[in-house]
Amino acid sequence: MSKKRNSPDPIELFPSQSPYKSENWQEIVAQVGYRFNRQYQQQDLELPAELQEMPIYQEWVSGLLSGRIVSPFWEIAQPKKNQHCLDIGCGVSLLIYPWRDWLAYFYGQEISTVARDTLNSRGPQLNSKLFKGVELGPAHQLNYSADQFDLAIATGFSCYFPLKYWSAVLVEVKRVLKPEGYFVFDILNPQQPLAEDWAVLETYLGAEVFLEPLAEWEKMIKATGGKIVARQSGELFDLYKVKFS
Repeated sequence: MSKKRNSPDPIELFPSQSPYKSENWQEIVAQVGYRFNRQYQQQDLELPAELQEMPIYQEWVSGLLSGRIVSPFWEIAQPKKNQHCLDIGCGVSLLIYPWRDWLAYFYGQEISTVARDTLNSRGPQLNSKLFKGVELGPAHQLNYSADQFDLAIATGFSCYFPLKYWSAVLVEVKRVLKPEGYFVFDILNPQQPLAEDWAVLETYLGAEVFLEPLAEWEKMIKATGGKIVARQSGELFDLYKVKFS
């Protein structure tokens, strides 16, 4: 997808000392954050008639699409009692998934200010012991200490960024994970029938989608010292469970 977009004012998430500073990444982070802020605020968009006629649009409007494409990360790496878990790009997942049942400590990092503020407001009300707060920041620059987490999760947003960016993300994830920790994230499978129509829909919703072959993703994972220990396919995204050497 190469549709040109008008970007919102940049979000200052890239301090000048960042070793991965990139104007292009800053623009993409700002655009994705803006796209999800509008979604969480339920702002209406003027979308072309031809898009509204597509079956995938009808499923999106009805709410059926989200249930079809969600990545159930807990099926290959369920958080365990007293584990410290980082949900990168967490959105409002604490309000949706059964974190309280897992009895795991929840930490989040987000680029959507609306999602960050919502969870920081409601999280302590749900469970003030397990909820450890949500930081504002991009995935490639995690606001947490080295060797802090047993499990890191990142679902629903890898497709909005190029592979080079995700190489930097994996370096950061490896830093914050304990040596025995795991990283679970999902990758858009461009071979799935839904992939191209979903990419078109997301572009009109405000975030360009990168359709990268899974083989290139797996090569990048290996190059950053990651070993794929489990994989699970879905209708749109494939889940990967990775351990770093």
